[in-house]
Amino acid sequence: MPQRISELAKTLLRHPVRVEVTPQASTVKLVQQKVLFVDERNKIAILLELLEHEDLKCVLVFARTKRRANNVAETLTSQGIRAEAIHGNKSQGQRTRALDSFKSGHARVLVATDIAARGIDIDDISHVINYDLPVNQVENYVHRIGRTARAGAKGTAYSLCASYERDALREIESLIKMNIEVMPHSFHSNTARDAVGAAARPPPKQQRGQRRQNMNRQDRRHYRSR
Repeated sequence: MPQRISELAKTLLRHPVRVEVTPQASTVKLVQQKVLFVDERNKIAILLELLEHEDLKCVLVFARTKRRANNVAETLTSQGIRAEAIHGNKSQGQRTRALDSFKSGHARVLVATDIAARGIDIDDISHVINYDLPVNQVENYVHRIGRTARAGAKGTAYSLCASYERDALREIESLIKMNIEVMPHSFHSNTARDAVGAAARPPPKQQRGQRRQNMNRQDRRHYRSR
């Protein structure tokens, strides 16, 4: 339960009883967690690099927004990786078809937002990739990585961390009471790893639209050159 909802409930209810199946901060022991520090402009490139590994067979990718989920799924499809997107703007029929495609193995990757992923319960997800970290509700990290390593199987969770997500990563590590293993890769960013202060937090809303436009232009140039 998000902290804001919990606080709201306390103002409305009298002597409520809270029941949890597992502690909020507990993570699945069989999930191997890794973080990859990367500049924003290189996120899609490192995602493609990860998906080159054959052991990433059934992959759930988390994106922060609906548009982001669509863009990631479309880019993967254009690169020959079967992918579907699922989010709140999709009709029930579209979401059902996307889930069926993912469950059957026709789509190797399902890109989802946090809200759309709440109803996903698939036992054989081999990997979870946090394309975007949950900067506003860091407790969602626990729920995300719990989508893999079901029914006694092992699983791996990769998190791509840009500079503006660095504080969120620190909060996540505090929540789960462990330091997530840093994974070396060809797009490693010391800038993202060492970010502090304002650089380690999302920019003001008025700056985000411009940043998305810049990112989209960079992505288009990147793929024209491939």
